[in-house]
Amino acid sequence: MNILKWLQDSFRKVQNKRIVTISLYLLLCVVLYVSLYSNIQPERLNVTLYSVSNKDILSPITVEDWELTVRKRQEADAAVEDQYILKTEYAQNRVDIVSDIFDSAIRVKSDSEDVLLDKQLEVLQKDIGEEFSQVFTNQELTYLLTSSLAQLDTAKNTTITAVQAIMKERISVGEEGEKKEIIANDLRNVNLPSDLKQTMVVIGQYAIIPNYVYDVKGTAEKKQEAMESVEPVKIRAGQVLVKEGQTIDRDVYRQLDLVGLLDETIHPLPYIGLVLLIGSVVMVTLNFLREVENDSHSFNKYLFLYFLIYAIIIGLMKILSLFQHFSVIGFAVPVAMATMLVKMLINERLAILTSMTLAICGSLIFNEETVEPFNYIIGVYIFLSGMSGVVFLRRHNRRSKILQAGFYISAANMIVISSLFMIKNGQYTSMEVGSYLTMAVLSGFLSAVLTLGLMPFFEAGFGMLSTMKLIELSNPNHPLLRKILTEAPGTYHHSIMVANLSESACEAIGADGFLARVGAFYHDIGKTKRPRFFIENQMNMENPHDNIAPQLSKTIITAHPYDGSSMLKEHRLPQEIIDIAEQHHGTTLLKYFYHKAKENSVDVSEDDFRYPGPKAQTKESAIVGIADSVEAAVRSMSNPTPKKIENLVKNIISDRLQDGQFDECDLTLKEIDIAAKTMCETLNGIFHSRIEYPEIQEKKVKQA
Repeated sequence: MNILKWLQDSFRKVQNKRIVTISLYLLLCVVLYVSLYSNIQPERLNVTLYSVSNKDILSPITVEDWELTVRKRQEADAAVEDQYILKTEYAQNRVDIVSDIFDSAIRVKSDSEDVLLDKQLEVLQKDIGEEFSQVFTNQELTYLLTSSLAQLDTAKNTTITAVQAIMKERISVGEEGEKKEIIANDLRNVNLPSDLKQTMVVIGQYAIIPNYVYDVKGTAEKKQEAMESVEPVKIRAGQVLVKEGQTIDRDVYRQLDLVGLLDETIHPLPYIGLVLLIGSVVMVTLNFLREVENDSHSFNKYLFLYFLIYAIIIGLMKILSLFQHFSVIGFAVPVAMATMLVKMLINERLAILTSMTLAICGSLIFNEETVEPFNYIIGVYIFLSGMSGVVFLRRHNRRSKILQAGFYISAANMIVISSLFMIKNGQYTSMEVGSYLTMAVLSGFLSAVLTLGLMPFFEAGFGMLSTMKLIELSNPNHPLLRKILTEAPGTYHHSIMVANLSESACEAIGADGFLARVGAFYHDIGKTKRPRFFIENQMNMENPHDNIAPQLSKTIITAHPYDGSSMLKEHRLPQEIIDIAEQHHGTTLLKYFYHKAKENSVDVSEDDFRYPGPKAQTKESAIVGIADSVEAAVRSMSNPTPKKIENLVKNIISDRLQDGQFDECDLTLKEIDIAAKTMCETLNGIFHSRIEYPEIQEKKVKQA
């Protein structure tokens, strides 16, 4: 207990400082970074070329093998056959050449009949050009000049026909010799002089060339298509690069280097990514915490509490991760402990976020069995396990129900594990299935046990007022409530009525109705010190205030909030309950005793007959104070009606407003109006009119 008291005192001294917020934020970031740092370090292998691997080596990443891709594309390029194309236009070109040669011979012969043959030969050679002059001998050209024009015309047509017939066929490179022999045989069978036929054969054979030629563009396109059809060769994450006992040859060594397993260089990107991830997680968490409490005083308390819960569960994860050679160990993490503690002590929405962020951290911490940084199966399991803690504790906020929630969490974990491995469609032995399910049950059980063990520590150390704590304090068997009931039964009944009024009013304005209700139970606990001096406990007895001075009565009456505060502190009740007991009267004036003192002609001041305070600091304290005055005033009315009750409530609230009793709390005029209407509705339900039953007169029966 001394440690807890020291923790409380130390924390109260610094919790309202902004530097604490920043320090806790950075500390949470550091804890997460240190915990996750080792899990994102790239794996490094100490292997040499032609050594034997002592284990299966898997690729940690997916990367393209450029060298092998280029090699396969080169092979695809080499496998493409040369492309050829049939040039149909070649036939007409060769026919035009044949026609030009014969036309030149006919023209020379027609234009120079009287010229000597040698001179005609020179003209013909010049006319057909140097290229053709070198193809034909002088003798063959002479045969053209010595033939008649009719013979030349026949020779021309015959040769052109033969060339056209041959050139229409596909002639590949190397086949032209065979085609030239065919045209020679065809032309030798023509009925013309043999000398002219010899020249026709030479001209015809010259006209025959290959027309099925290599297609440079088509071949290039085919090669390009073949290379593009080769998919990039990728080394997939999880692909086995080397099997145990396999020799690491040059190709394997190159692949190990390509995936970074041989790289000794420290790459900063994984660490930068981890910093960004942690920063994002913590920033979102802080924003959720801001919704819980906006003032720095409470925010730091909740942040420190959340930091401890988070550090504990992350620490448990790291400890369990040391035994990852047991593949099932990650499923024993009691992650629901964190979400249940956060839900009960802070906020349900933050508990849901916590299950998400813990899933991210857990998938990184338990990644030894995977090649990727994140183990998605364990991540999904941790998220759903944490969510089950939130869901199954929704209606079980009593301490006695936490173990029951643990049972439900275990069942949910078993279902989640079963579904995940069914979806994975793997082959598992009965022993493996039993191990996984055992870890699922253990996770739920540990979550419940650790939650039960840590709850008292957090509640006492941080002065936390959880829903579960409020439920326990509302138990009629609590020693202080029993004390009120037995020693001041009128005060007990009054407190119950004030609790009903306060709860409904607080819920109507969005304040904590449950806190107001429990606070109202204890707000007059101080009256048990002198119960007879309070009107509700004066049954069939004389009022002791009639026999004492007003100043003494004032001292007795104004002492009860602080007597109650002392008693509540002795029993270590939460500070919120103590504050309600101290503040529900604020600095209001004891009008009855003040006027009584004035009647006695005593020189008195109003300040002497006011409660010392403090004024209400919270909405709950202010509402309990209003309900306390309203309940007592309405009960003193002889014939309460809805209109009288409404006027009375408005007058009491108006007096408190004018007296400045709400100046130090954030209660708005609109909220005060809503609270007044709600209290009137509740009081009308309590003091509603009843049917007046007629009195039945019993008739005396005459004796016979």
